[in-house]
Amino acid sequence: MESTGLLVVRTVADLRRAVAGFRKAGRTIGLVPTMGALHEGHVSLVKGALERGDVPVTSIFVNPTQFGPKEDFSAYPRDEEGDFTKLREAGCRIVFAPTKDEMYPGEQLTTVTVAGITDGLCGPLRPGHFQGVATVVSKLLLMALPDRAYFGEKDYQQLQVIKRMVRDLAMPFEIVGMPTVREQDGLAMSSRNRYLSTEERTKALVMYRQLVKVADTVRDGTKSCSEATAVASQALRDGGFDIVEYFTVVDADSLKPLEHVTGPARVIAAARLGRTRLIDNLAV
Repeated sequence: MESTGLLVVRTVADLRRAVAGFRKAGRTIGLVPTMGALHEGHVSLVKGALERGDVPVTSIFVNPTQFGPKEDFSAYPRDEEGDFTKLREAGCRIVFAPTKDEMYPGEQLTTVTVAGITDGLCGPLRPGHFQGVATVVSKLLLMALPDRAYFGEKDYQQLQVIKRMVRDLAMPFEIVGMPTVREQDGLAMSSRNRYLSTEERTKALVMYRQLVKVADTVRDGTKSCSEATAVASQALRDGGFDIVEYFTVVDADSLKPLEHVTGPARVIAAARLGRTRLIDNLAV
């Protein structure tokens, strides 16, 4: 009989031991990598694993190597006990919550770099970010050795980077992208939303509304993507956003900018509202 409840492990050895117990019972494993400060978007990934019959294993680790020197690593929200409660209620079975020294013991001379699809969007704006993401995700995959790993589509460029890494390195893991979970008014759920003031929370909705508008405008392929996104960028600035980093339409796989939609595409944006950086995207 399998034990029930949530098992918290802190070391790679204990993680592998716990996973091996479920594998011995004939179960498949679904990894949900997170940085904690969990919300319903993360919970949906756990539920996605359960729906596919996987034993959900969630990692909680605020990865320092994907933060730039002026980014919010030290201020990034942390709520381990609250996270454990959410995961227990969602049906997660194992939580891997390592220390920095457990994840990065000694001097690290090896990193993972995914070129091409990191050349645009967040890549130039956050130097080293995707190298940090690809490296830590590859480590988590090799530590847990899951059958599948689950990621939200809200971080769409990140999802594509991980899919490409797994494909190019012939890693034996299936990467499952799950739909963005939104508040009732459309705002994409994010751990960083808690940074928003009440007034900023209202302004933040402009991004989702403009994403919908652009997607509707360019969907049939006749309208100019650059013209539609220029209007949307101005709408964000007029709506109170301080900086619009990008607002564009890209090919869904290569992430290259499109002038006209001729196949699967994404309208994708990143902008700053006060001290909060918001990203979101929609399928076209």
